[in-house]
Amino acid sequence: MKSEKTIFHKTLIIDIETVPLTKHWNMLPEPLQHHWIHKTQFLYLNEIDLQQPNTVFESKAGIYAEFGKIVCIGLGYISKQDGQNVVRLKSIQNDNEKQLLEEFCDLLRQYEAQQKDFLFCGHNIKEFDIPYICRRLIINGLPLPSCLNISGLKPWQVNHLDTLELWRFGDYKSYVSLDLLAQVLQVPTSKNDIDGSEVAHIYWHEGDLGRIASYCLKDVYTTTLVMLKLKGWPDTLPEAHYV
Repeated sequence: MKSEKTIFHKTLIIDIETVPLTKHWNMLPEPLQHHWIHKTQFLYLNEIDLQQPNTVFESKAGIYAEFGKIVCIGLGYISKQDGQNVVRLKSIQNDNEKQLLEEFCDLLRQYEAQQKDFLFCGHNIKEFDIPYICRRLIINGLPLPSCLNISGLKPWQVNHLDTLELWRFGDYKSYVSLDLLAQVLQVPTSKNDIDGSEVAHIYWHEGDLGRIASYCLKDVYTTTLVMLKLKGWPDTLPEAHYV
């Protein structure tokens, strides 16, 4: 059986940043506009929000793969440098989602060639990041890499490390944010510049993809430290190294 340390060094930590497909709701293709209006009926909105589809679109659409797109994917992995463990961090960001996903898949193939039985890790990765990536790959007409071809598998057959799931300890009623988990575990938090609720505005109104990528990598690093804490990492927590 592999030691925990071996598993840590065969883990790819990822996080995605998503935004609405278009800057404004009325810029969507007309059929999607109608579907968005229908979608809002099930979002537990108040009457004012129901009458303002564009406001709700900017704040909510990015979390749905049918109405959003990925603008950044952050990746991290633990490796040795000068005898010390470090977290190597890299981001892929692109306004063109198809090109972004193609680059991501190329990186996955390279990583899989080096670490054939690697694991993905992320916060709420099983319910958000991985399904979102898979759906957007299909929408963009791209094949699923073998490591993401998990459709039809039973939950126990999907062995990604999910820090939210680890913290639940079987209690599926609860949700805890990455920031709160970082706070209680006393590791550096990524929420010292922006948070996820601001990403869409920064992307569509400020055009600052670099700032979004920086935030995304901080999330990846925080997730890595949270994972190590939850799994009983015995050494000093590794530093971040950007590549």
